[in-house]
Amino acid sequence: MNARVTPTVRQCCEVSVADFVHYQENGFLVVRDVVAPDEVDELLGHIDDLADGSLLRVHMLHRQLAIHERFLLHPRILDVVQALAGPDVLALQSMLFLKPPGSPGQGFHQDSFHIQTAPDTLIGAWLALEPVDDENGCLWIAAGSNHEPVYPDASEHARPGGHRLLADIQWIAGADDPDEDHNELSAVARRYAAREVPVELAPGDVAFFAGRVLHRSHANRSADRFRRSFVAHYCNARSYVPWDHDDVPAGEAANGRHILARGSTHLPCASPKFGTAVELDGS
Repeated sequence: MNARVTPTVRQCCEVSVADFVHYQENGFLVVRDVVAPDEVDELLGHIDDLADGSLLRVHMLHRQLAIHERFLLHPRILDVVQALAGPDVLALQSMLFLKPPGSPGQGFHQDSFHIQTAPDTLIGAWLALEPVDDENGCLWIAAGSNHEPVYPDASEHARPGGHRLLADIQWIAGADDPDEDHNELSAVARRYAAREVPVELAPGDVAFFAGRVLHRSHANRSADRFRRSFVAHYCNARSYVPWDHDDVPAGEAANGRHILARGSTHLPCASPKFGTAVELDGS
């Protein structure tokens, strides 16, 4: 592989035993000040140049623009991912959320239905680029729901995903729909209603969350505040990954389309397209 290796001397983002236990028990972990203010400002400036204010989200820009690859492979974000889901890390997806005032929310869903990894080691990293609270549509997480299985979606019956081999698994419909009357995952989430928590973040903070945890967001009710964020997904690089943003033929692996960000793997993998530095075994 042709990836460059980052310097060995840098300020790592450490994860404690208590942090690890919290993540395993609750399905998420908030880490403060992961990304420096000047880096946040750089990405915000790029967004101002990129967007006209009408977009809600953009997917997979790390395959087109170096700055998005750099944030997907941000070493301090990867420090936490590696500690929680590694040590070998495959970088799968990047998303840019803009969420201007008046934008709708997203109903309860599990990311591991949409992005399949086997075994399921999916982890998301939600980087706040400006203050995030309930008024402008922060993430809400049903703490502890990461212990649930992944519920297959009856409205996408032909699509793979979900723990379909469980004898009494409930097929749901309407995942992602903010209307709880149409989102059948809401019934599962109600078992955790007392533990649903808003994830309020300052710029540079990152919320890490497991692929099975039920989460949602409400509408941006603010008069003039965006809720801009950079969201990425990763998995242990030893997991088989049949998912890509573009369709993958049934039964085929997509590991070779995704970037090996840390460690090593026996499976195919990609190198950073724009030469972003990564830390690999044997480099």
